[in-house]
Amino acid sequence: MKVYISADIEGINGIVSWLETEKGDDYEYFRKQMTEEVRRACIGAHKAGATEIFVKDAHDNARNIIFKDLPDYVTLHRGWEGGPCSMMAGLNDSYDAVVFIGYHSPSRSDGNPLSHTMNTRLHHVKINGEIASEFLINSYYAAWLNVPTVFLSGDLKLTESVKKLFPEAEVVATKEGRHGAVVSRHPNITNQEIEDKVELALKKKKEPANKPISILPKKFKIEIQYKNFNDAYKASFYPGAKLIKDDAIEYETKDYYDALVMMKFLL
Repeated sequence: MKVYISADIEGINGIVSWLETEKGDDYEYFRKQMTEEVRRACIGAHKAGATEIFVKDAHDNARNIIFKDLPDYVTLHRGWEGGPCSMMAGLNDSYDAVVFIGYHSPSRSDGNPLSHTMNTRLHHVKINGEIASEFLINSYYAAWLNVPTVFLSGDLKLTESVKKLFPEAEVVATKEGRHGAVVSRHPNITNQEIEDKVELALKKKKEPANKPISILPKKFKIEIQYKNFNDAYKASFYPGAKLIKDDAIEYETKDYYDALVMMKFLL
């Protein structure tokens, strides 16, 4: 069994400030916590029978995870290739399952003080009328490859939305956003839950009756609203994009990979 793990930082246990997401302040503590949550996911996957585990460091410069602290049966992808797969670089249809660690609520959500979608220049990204999280964008790519999403850890509000989209998936809420603050259980507890529930999710997947279903819409209407109206004007010149408001563009396609290419250039 091959398992793919995509890891971000804004949804890990306890993190609350942008200053904690980059070098300086308490970043070293939180990159260690990010590493530990990934490590526990890897252990859980290995216990469930995974023979190949591929981890994508998917936060900021993609050089956050401390590789030596991961199990030696793990392969790590650092840095950015520059392609449209972005936070899912390295994933292909040979994988059996996708796991998300440290993910966060989308822009304009009160689920996390660090809520955003891809970057902070945007008010929001909507896919078929729904404000899209990075999880939604990336899980759709997995579904395009017919690889099921089986697990996610992150803030409580995101885990609730994931259960609605993927009822068979397992989730762990690492924290709860409360306006500009977060409330978290002790990391020892949530770390263990990540390990246990990744193992459970992958064991469930082996049972035909419990196989998670990858859900992919038949068409995609994508709206991107920018904080700077001039960004929208410039984006409207992308082939197939059109300006629908002073600060927003729209793009439609039936092929999700085309949508990913568009987002690569316009987000």
